[in-house]
Amino acid sequence: MATDEANRRWTRSMPDAYERHLVPVFFRPFAVDLADRAAALRPRTVLELAAGTGALTSALLAAVPAASVVATDLNESMVAAGSAREPRAEWRQADAQELPFGDGEFDLVLCQFGVMFFPDRPAAYAEVRRGMAPQGSFLFNSWGPVASHGFAAAFQAALEESMPDSAPQFLKNVPHGYTDPATVATDLTAAGLKLTATEEVTLKGTAESAESVANGLLTGTPVIAALRGLEDAQAIQTAVTQRMTERLGTGPVTAPMTATVYLARRLG
Repeated sequence: MATDEANRRWTRSMPDAYERHLVPVFFRPFAVDLADRAAALRPRTVLELAAGTGALTSALLAAVPAASVVATDLNESMVAAGSAREPRAEWRQADAQELPFGDGEFDLVLCQFGVMFFPDRPAAYAEVRRGMAPQGSFLFNSWGPVASHGFAAAFQAALEESMPDSAPQFLKNVPHGYTDPATVATDLTAAGLKLTATEEVTLKGTAESAESVANGLLTGTPVIAALRGLEDAQAIQTAVTQRMTERLGTGPVTAPMTATVYLARRLG
């Protein structure tokens, strides 16, 4: 599998670590924020892309209990985990670039921290437009640069110190690699969508320990692929954890996390 593709796919072993270590810290705070924004739009039918294990799905169903929600993810392992954790939604395995839905089915298309993983974003956005009702909305967010995320910055620095010649650049290149609103607007326009609002949001995440965050990022994301098979993989994991703890402290740790929220509608 090519590196670019590997960076976008989760294996069967990852969802448990992702849910255990990353969702409460990284994703649940922003899920509440995005769900409240979605509720203000009063959708009746919602399509969620890149739903992962269902953090936003659950927040959305709490905020808009009358809405019909279809949650999708490219990775079957995430769909299996998400459907088990949030059975109130309809779950489907789906590629955002080839959505298996009819035209104009959804009042709202929603995506939390997923657009960065789309290999061809204009193509995915064109599918979003096709699936949106004429007066529908596309609401999504993406992370800011690594430096604007306290946990990610500490992890990447620890990783580069522990693997000076071969540190994975997954965090920089993918989750934190789509940070310019002007680029986002251009991609949306190419798909027949108009960016109508942007807002930078900084929230605090709290983890039980730096070790927990390190475990989540090392084993609950594609970073694990770079360590698999290395003779010193365990030593690297130990070193990363120690260096993260030195940066963030012992016991429960808190750090700021910045993202940008985007709202788009059809052009014309």
